[in-house]
Amino acid sequence: MSAVQAKHYLLAACLLSLSACSTTYNANLSTPPPIITPPMQLKQQLVESEQQIFQLDKSLKQQLSAYVQTNKSADEIAYSLLSFLLSNGDNSLSYQSTGTQTASQSYQDLNANCLSLSILAYSLAEHLGLKARFQKVHIPEYWALNRGFNLLTGHINIAIDNKTKFKDSSLVYQRNKRLIIDFDPNSRQARFATSSLSKKRVTAMFYNNKGGEALINRQFDLAYSYFKAAINTDSSFSASWGNLGVLFKQLDDLQQAEKMYHFAIALNANDNTAQGNLALLYKLTDRVAEGEKLLAKLDKKRQTNPYYHISLGNSDYVSGDYTNAISHYKKANAMSPTLHESHFGLARSYFKLSNITKAEFHLRKARKKADFIHHKQHYDNKLIALKSLTAKANHY
Repeated sequence: MSAVQAKHYLLAACLLSLSACSTTYNANLSTPPPIITPPMQLKQQLVESEQQIFQLDKSLKQQLSAYVQTNKSADEIAYSLLSFLLSNGDNSLSYQSTGTQTASQSYQDLNANCLSLSILAYSLAEHLGLKARFQKVHIPEYWALNRGFNLLTGHINIAIDNKTKFKDSSLVYQRNKRLIIDFDPNSRQARFATSSLSKKRVTAMFYNNKGGEALINRQFDLAYSYFKAAINTDSSFSASWGNLGVLFKQLDDLQQAEKMYHFAIALNANDNTAQGNLALLYKLTDRVAEGEKLLAKLDKKRQTNPYYHISLGNSDYVSGDYTNAISHYKKANAMSPTLHESHFGLARSYFKLSNITKAEFHLRKARKKADFIHHKQHYDNKLIALKSLTAKANHY
């Protein structure tokens, strides 16, 4: 399979922009938004309010107040806040790419995505009198494959400003210092550029994620309700318009899907997800040349991104082209040797080709380079299964 064919498989199942964290920069609304006409079969569902998303339940507030001494410096309080979180979870505060939760829900299960954990940390910080704000972390495009959808994810963190107002109205200053709470060790190590995010945008991101999760589960009524809530909250958030387009495409309303994609791109010229889905739509509607041109443009932009090659490898793996998948995983590994995902891709591809030695080698590499406990446990389980399978084969 050629590289050109491979990138088409990447887009074949549609891309969703989820915010396991964040989104890309959006311009201000410059053109009137398109009229959204939901298909007759869709029914509006009730979704969480902004207050419910950020609200801490009474029990959680009591635990926090008992744990943290608010007469300390902002630095000490922030570290106490992290200690409070760690006391309820594992020592990595690991997160998943899906499963968006409210602040109170996240405290019950700290293995959530970083959007959920950041919402929790923000609410806890506010309750303690800390001046917190959300930040978008400008990481490379990153995809995760889930039930036929390539999910484009991002990352956010929390900044604690050096000027902190406490409930007794005293002020504590930390000159030339800002505390960052970040749940991703890769982001902490790489020190990517950041930009501020409003609470309104983060609320829209929450709705957008929930809509994406509902769409993956084919809960179309719920998906529409969440995407609509995201747009109503922040109409300049391009990802929600693009994902609404994906929903309409799933419902075979291609005309309205195209309008959503075009408007997402009008809001944000760098919305590669909307552009990729628009390219697919062009190809489905006998505009192959336009689709190919847009795909070639995107492919050129993404060639230096190791995660792009991992996503291409994942698509080849799903389609059964294990040799080409290995080629992409190797390219990703050469670009960024610290990524565990490329080794896992190599391991499962070699396994499909019956090369057990190389499969085990790359599984061990993936396990060694994984940052989070749940990833290490996943690879441990794979290694145990591989050894068991090999033992049975040798026995017979």
